[in-house]
Amino acid sequence: MNRWYNKPCERVMEELEVDFSGLTEKEVTTRRDKYGFNELIEGEKASAFLIFLEQFKDLLVIILLGAATISIILGDIESSVVIFLVVILNAILGTVQHIKAAESLNSLKKLSSPTAKVLRGGVKIEIPSREVIVGDIVYLDAGDYICADGRVIENYSLQVNESSLTGESESVNKQVDVIDEEDIPLGDRKNMVYSGSLVTYGRAKILVTEIGMKTEIGKVAMLLDDTSKKKTPLQVSLDDFGKKLAIGILIICALVFALNIYRGYTLISAFMFAVALAVAAIPEALSSIVTIVLAIGTQKMAKEHSIIKQLQAVEGLGSVSVICSDKTGTLTQNKMTVKRLFVDDKVVLTNDIALDNNLQKNIIMQSILCNDSIISDDKEIGDPTEVALVNLGRVFSINELELRKMYPRLGEIPFDSDRKLMSTVHNIDDKNTMITKGAVDVIIRRVTHIQTNNGIRKVTKEDIKSIENKNEEFSKLGLRVLGFAYKEIEEKEEYNLEDEKEYTFVGLISMMDPPREESKKAVEECIKAGIRPIMITGDHKITAMAIAKEIGILHEGEESVEGREIENLTDEQLIKKVQDISVYSRVSPEHKIRIVKAWQSRGNIVAMTGDGVNDAPALKASNIGVAMGITGTEVAKDAAAMVLTDDNFATIVKAVENGRNIYNNIRSAIKFLLSGNTAGILSVLWASILALPMPFTAVHLLFINLVTDSLPAIALGVEPYKENVMKEKPRGINTPILTKDFTIELIFEGIIIAIVTMLAFKIGNDNYGEGMGRTMAFATLCLSRLLHGFSSRGNENVFRVGMFKNKYSWLAFGVGSLLLFSILLVPALNGVFEVTYLGFNNIINIILLSLCSFIVIQIGKTLKSIIISTKR
Repeated sequence: MNRWYNKPCERVMEELEVDFSGLTEKEVTTRRDKYGFNELIEGEKASAFLIFLEQFKDLLVIILLGAATISIILGDIESSVVIFLVVILNAILGTVQHIKAAESLNSLKKLSSPTAKVLRGGVKIEIPSREVIVGDIVYLDAGDYICADGRVIENYSLQVNESSLTGESESVNKQVDVIDEEDIPLGDRKNMVYSGSLVTYGRAKILVTEIGMKTEIGKVAMLLDDTSKKKTPLQVSLDDFGKKLAIGILIICALVFALNIYRGYTLISAFMFAVALAVAAIPEALSSIVTIVLAIGTQKMAKEHSIIKQLQAVEGLGSVSVICSDKTGTLTQNKMTVKRLFVDDKVVLTNDIALDNNLQKNIIMQSILCNDSIISDDKEIGDPTEVALVNLGRVFSINELELRKMYPRLGEIPFDSDRKLMSTVHNIDDKNTMITKGAVDVIIRRVTHIQTNNGIRKVTKEDIKSIENKNEEFSKLGLRVLGFAYKEIEEKEEYNLEDEKEYTFVGLISMMDPPREESKKAVEECIKAGIRPIMITGDHKITAMAIAKEIGILHEGEESVEGREIENLTDEQLIKKVQDISVYSRVSPEHKIRIVKAWQSRGNIVAMTGDGVNDAPALKASNIGVAMGITGTEVAKDAAAMVLTDDNFATIVKAVENGRNIYNNIRSAIKFLLSGNTAGILSVLWASILALPMPFTAVHLLFINLVTDSLPAIALGVEPYKENVMKEKPRGINTPILTKDFTIELIFEGIIIAIVTMLAFKIGNDNYGEGMGRTMAFATLCLSRLLHGFSSRGNENVFRVGMFKNKYSWLAFGVGSLLLFSILLVPALNGVFEVTYLGFNNIINIILLSLCSFIVIQIGKTLKSIIISTKR
């Protein structure tokens, strides 16, 4: 890395082979071949068609496609069409989401200024920023977006907002002087400017040192391009489940195939029987049910200020165990606010300011007069620090425009980052008065007197010591401190630096970007839910620590480190140390990614929040990237999986709660589907082992898949959320859906439903033949599964959960029952669905057997709850 900030301007110009007249057109042409254009280059992108094909690599999708192919072989065209439609719809959704997420680099391009003012051959011209080249001398003025990285060679009070790169809300005062220290964070390179930053004050000339992909924004672009998205726990679990399901189905089908061959079935008959079993075993509705439940969840979350860009992120939020949050604009208000005054050797909190106290009134008025910011039509214009002073005046009904009209500015000495002072001259009470504000250490070296409630007197060593101590105390609290002083001065045409001496000290004003009111409570909620909140910011260490302590992120025994300290750690050392660190300051985009990956290496699900360009790579690398919708850059929004429309950290906690509930609902739906499919598989196996006729036809399986699978599963997906879900600990990324208890429970429920189904088959087959046996088995399985929709609503029995809390469960049961009994009782539909007309007694048997399965399952849930309570 070429450390331009360590080199004098003359040395930089010498190395880049340019003089103060700028580059010639010939030199520009030569350099264009070497450096290219000043633009961000995208990596090679896959076509939309290839992205679409990528969606079919998922094993569960392959299983569904296999089921569709098998359905075609069986002659069941309707079933195959439904499966193909579901798979294609999911692939289209996945393709659209992938293309949207890949738009990050396009957003980065928008940050570049469309034109730039450069010096070429001694002439100042304006060119497209794309044509700026290394070695160009660029003019910067207030309001300009900086088009390339460069070394400041002439400075006239230049201030630059670099928050999109560093995360620091305050504008940075730039300088020309060499910085001797090596390997300093980007935010401390005061003699450098960076592409994508905004000039907020002053003007300057810079020498372009890097363009395009070599700029700091370019490095972010490369990080975005190189960073892969992490799978959520649900995606990992479904992948794992898909593999196990595929193996299980193949084993069972092979077993049935072998049994039937042994019993003397023809090869074709045995194969078709095994294929029918595969169709019964595959939960075709699973993928679409998960998609529907997640989509419903996103609609609910959108109403609560969380826009979900990737459906899987809804569930992933429920697994989050670490939230790495940016400070500025996320945990804080991104607005400097005055917190304390120090006048007459006393600290005065903002809420305790009294304008009847002349010293307090004077310092407020002076802070507004020695100030260039204004508030117009509720729009704040100017440096954030000066805006904070104007806002303080507005709190006490002091309008800056009216005050400045009353005491017009007669002269000024603009702020300069070298001397760290700003002075303005006004006629106050018929006296020419110079008001000066600036760094406390600079101010106190120039004061000779001090203003007190007892009048003005000479300043003493004790006074100076008291001021210095108070400045240090405020700084440790993370406050930015300004000193104020004034002097009477003779009127003259121009005021100069020699006039800035022999002041009367007035006081100090301290300010900070305060935490959001909701942040402290949100952090408490995180900790209660077993989630570790971490602050990662580009701001100063002291400021970051002060905010972190105030909102409860930094506790006794936990560490705060700077980016430079991370650089001295290997990945293994960082992984070991990361759990002891709660606050990271002065970090770069690379540091953020390392921190996220370190937590992930410890088995954590990591959410990363942020709003700046510098946050984008880490947002993408994290399991769940959360961008701010109001203050966030387009880059951050595109890289994130979720966007907060209210920029409120508390909304993330609510989203986590929603995510946990949605996962629980998905899990209930999956258990319902698998227990029902288990019942179907066991019924077919039972018939195969006992050499009985097939208990279901292909059209029966289609009805079961489309009606008794889908309707209750969707109803389970919108089950009302549980209030105590945030008292649970986050589940691990390696925790499968099919846990031991979960699997035992669904197999038990599947066995109970299979038993009543085969009892119905036996009753019908023994008394009325195969047709009646199939009809009763089909009807009993359907009605048992519709009732099982109520049983699947929670871990406890349905009466503890609340029989009538979910109206959609009743709707699913009602619609499913209506369709089932229409098939059974309407003669015109009997032939279509291959069922036999049922008498009254047979219908009663079907209802009683189905109720029997429901009651046994409820008893099982009650006994399980009693056992768990006893163990506790």
